[in-house]
Amino acid sequence: MSWSDAVPNLLIGLREGLEAGLVVSILLAALHKTTPSGQKPSTTPIWLGVVGAVAISGSFAAVLTYSTDVLSSSTQQAVGGILSVLAVVLVTGMVFWMRRTASTLAGQLRGEVQRAALIGGGALAVTAFLAVGREGLETTLFLWTAVRASGETVAPLVGAAIGLAAAVILCWLLFRRAIKLNLGVFFSRTAIVLIVIAAGILAYGLGDLQDAGLLPGAQWVAFDLTGHVDPNSWWVSLITGATELTAKMTVLQVVAWATYLAVVIPLFVRAGRTVAAAPVPVPAAGPSPGPGHADRWARLAGGRPWLAAAVLIAVPVAAAGAVIAVLPSSSGSGTTDVTVTDRACGKGWTGGRTGTQTFAVANKSGKAGEVILANSAGAIVAEIETIGPATTATMTADLGAGSYSFQCRLSGQAMVSSAPVQVAGSTGRSTTVAAVLPVSVKDLTGPNDAYRQYAAADLATLATDVARIRADLVAGALPAARADWLTAQLDWERVGASYDSFGDLGVAIDGLPDGLQGGVDDPRFTGLHRLEYGLWHGQGPTELLAVTDTLQADITKLQGKLASTAVAGDPTNLPIRAHEILEDALRDHLSGIDDLGAGAAYPETSADLQVTRVVLGELAPLIDARAPKLLPTARTQMDALQSALQATQVDGQWRAPSATPLAARQQVDAAVGALLETLSSVPDLLEVPPSHG
Repeated sequence: MSWSDAVPNLLIGLREGLEAGLVVSILLAALHKTTPSGQKPSTTPIWLGVVGAVAISGSFAAVLTYSTDVLSSSTQQAVGGILSVLAVVLVTGMVFWMRRTASTLAGQLRGEVQRAALIGGGALAVTAFLAVGREGLETTLFLWTAVRASGETVAPLVGAAIGLAAAVILCWLLFRRAIKLNLGVFFSRTAIVLIVIAAGILAYGLGDLQDAGLLPGAQWVAFDLTGHVDPNSWWVSLITGATELTAKMTVLQVVAWATYLAVVIPLFVRAGRTVAAAPVPVPAAGPSPGPGHADRWARLAGGRPWLAAAVLIAVPVAAAGAVIAVLPSSSGSGTTDVTVTDRACGKGWTGGRTGTQTFAVANKSGKAGEVILANSAGAIVAEIETIGPATTATMTADLGAGSYSFQCRLSGQAMVSSAPVQVAGSTGRSTTVAAVLPVSVKDLTGPNDAYRQYAAADLATLATDVARIRADLVAGALPAARADWLTAQLDWERVGASYDSFGDLGVAIDGLPDGLQGGVDDPRFTGLHRLEYGLWHGQGPTELLAVTDTLQADITKLQGKLASTAVAGDPTNLPIRAHEILEDALRDHLSGIDDLGAGAAYPETSADLQVTRVVLGELAPLIDARAPKLLPTARTQMDALQSALQATQVDGQWRAPSATPLAARQQVDAAVGALLETLSSVPDLLEVPPSHG
């Protein structure tokens, strides 16, 4: 908890509380003056009106909190942004209003009290309610938006409470004439600070509207210091708490903040000079000749203060209760704010009911890391794989009845878990709903060993087929060498290398000339694609024999090192292969990037599809236990892709994409895209958490 967040709210509470307190003090003083000599005035109606004003302010705060809590994250941002801008408008108007009317406020209120006293106690209660209620509603909205902008709850509320308590004490001392305070100077100087705070809330509100998509420019960042400053350092916390500015702001936020200050502060100073130069009007004695809006309310209340007070208190409370009662349950669809620090994980979540729950996770640890929500069995219900320092990310989970806890794995420190939170409900679902049992290295070792044996057998076949290419070159049979090259290339595709996962040896066997200074003529360009380029670009057997000998030597090295390579030796990479093999096909084959003359994109993709089936088969028990519908869907999509690939053939011969009709090419592309979307969940589904390694 950052107590710097309490500073602006303390000032708001002190200033706004002092304004409301002065109004009450003036009402009490005016009542004493309007009471006939020798009679003791009853101040009860005024205090009843004050209680009613507090009731409507509290009801307003409750409706704000509960109504936004049940909204979706984007809607919360939209509503919060609109209310922040509205709060800034109201507070700015209030500052200027106080600047203009401070000298005549006492006279105006005395006139209203005099008129109300003629009607009765109920009228006094209504007068106090209307005079204090406006201040209370403005204060509530501004405090609510300031709390939201700070991202904290306890410290801002404590600061506001201290400010209000200090205001009450000051007003009591002023009323008792125990102290003297130059109110004009106080309100003028605190107004400048209040304007600075309002500028920060305006910037925050506009940022919310950008995040909600109501304003453009969310990606147009003016500056981002999150990676350069510690958001938990005392000086950053002090600046953020006092100004509501953040370490990352968009151009719109910065421009709005600077423009607001540049316009409002000079106008405020000029308004003070105008008021000082103007003569102060003296309010006329006696009742106002024409009853206004407040008079009509007062006359309706008449001389029944308790009845008036009961209405003023009960109506806003009942209205707020009715609004909150018809709102959907916050535990079912709302957003719960939780905080991650370097010592605590998931602060802010204490309970809930079954159903969909969205968490807004704020990382205040100063470190990047992973946040997981797990049930009592250790199954992962939801996770944020990477959350940066001083950022907030959304996590949505479908919760069944049971116990849950947050687990935070921050960079450079041990895992921190939250206290278990019990979720209750009558849906009949258990904690296995939407939960993914964590996978361990041991779980993946067996499938990975099976894949390694498969890859070793395919490498042996590749070595045999490359030897056949060499024999073709020795015999000068270039057409046979081209046919045998395709066989060898498909052998390599069925090995299942993806994203250069076999390291330097994989690049040597199947690398491309991209990035090499000499391009296709660079001596570092070796392997199957070097052979492809030579065979389809008129190079002779003598030149290509040297390439083939190097390729054979590299294959032999890879066979000996297969168990120690990054993918084949690390079981945690096997789930990634289930998606990346075909992603490679889309990236390299179907786009034509790796076509150096053979036009073999479709047979190569078919071979990639074969090894993908192998990998998924090895992982099937683990996948079925966590997502039973995934593999049936994937198998149907793999069959569709195979059919689309076969449709590119003519008389059993593969055609190059350039010679394939557009409709057939589109069928292949669509089938690959659909399958990749399904397979994209496999790496996350079978990810090994750090604690299960």
